[in-house]
Amino acid sequence: MTAKKKKVMLLPGDGIGQEVMAQVVRIMEWMDQAGMASFELMAGKIGGSSIDAFGEPLTDETLADCLSCDAVLMGAVGGPKWDDVPFDKKPERGLLRIRKDMGLFANLRPALVFEELAEASTLKREVVAGLDIMIVRELTGGIYFGQPRGIETLPNGDRKGFNTLVYTTPEIQRIGRVAFDLAMKRNKRVTSVDKANVLESTILWREEMEKVAKDYPGVELSHLYVDNASMQLVRNPKQFDVMVTTNMFGDILSDCASMLTGSLGMLPSASLGATDAAGHRNALYEPVHGSAPDIAGKNLANPLAMILSLAMMLRYSFDMDAAADRLENAVKATLSDGVRTGDIMQEGATKVGTSGMGDAVLRHLAAG
Repeated sequence: MTAKKKKVMLLPGDGIGQEVMAQVVRIMEWMDQAGMASFELMAGKIGGSSIDAFGEPLTDETLADCLSCDAVLMGAVGGPKWDDVPFDKKPERGLLRIRKDMGLFANLRPALVFEELAEASTLKREVVAGLDIMIVRELTGGIYFGQPRGIETLPNGDRKGFNTLVYTTPEIQRIGRVAFDLAMKRNKRVTSVDKANVLESTILWREEMEKVAKDYPGVELSHLYVDNASMQLVRNPKQFDVMVTTNMFGDILSDCASMLTGSLGMLPSASLGATDAAGHRNALYEPVHGSAPDIAGKNLANPLAMILSLAMMLRYSFDMDAAADRLENAVKATLSDGVRTGDIMQEGATKVGTSGMGDAVLRHLAAG
């Protein structure tokens, strides 16, 4: 039995976030009972659910609770219900704030094709079978946070919208080191994605990545413009090992890569901060998919991305590699059994709902 309880904040959020989070809670409770880990769970609101309850997409109190925990698990935010709220109050602003205020500068998004789902991709099996990419996205800088930004009316009555793309040397170097450290544990290749042919900010990005690479002589560094990178992800994705890129480019490319795997419902992510002197770092784990309001509350959502986000939490926040492996193997075994939710349904498979998929994973987890 793990002696110290691991304090985890649960932020189910909106839409299917509530349903997929419920399956993760079942697994965490099972792990507690089985003596694999001991969790102290807190629960809070983010996004639309927080707007409904408090008038804000993220309250100061919830943020403080997140900062007091060892890790945060989040479901999804947003939905058409909140389309008409002011821009600075939209559900997504809560997500941007938690990333910024927790210092979560490194977003890890694996694009992994399970052998059992190679046929589920819209690309040919030979293109995606065996795919295993780690996309490292800078998360707290770039055009999403740069100042000045806004919409203004010009003297002639025309309106102008503007955002600022800005990066500094420390921001680039720290995300670069995350990518190179990951590559050292994988296949020792890093592809840095920029638009250095037209954007000065990414000329700096490329130059600083070259400097970081000098500290990792065993890792091969290459560069791609973002337009070519998007094409290569579809043409020959298995050429990539670790990809590192800016906030906006990473947002776009990781969604592109996710569809190589067959479904957004299969992909987890981790957002990590810097490690402090005591060895702690803030971390948030969430599925890549959105809140899917069209299927919310219908027991249709695929919880596997949420479950795999839990596995990433075990691995990156708690150094529980064996438990993470066991959970990931339970997911693989479930897929090998032909158990499928609607988004990954294949001919001859057994279709289940959200809770049914949770049941299947728990059975294999218990079987070891």
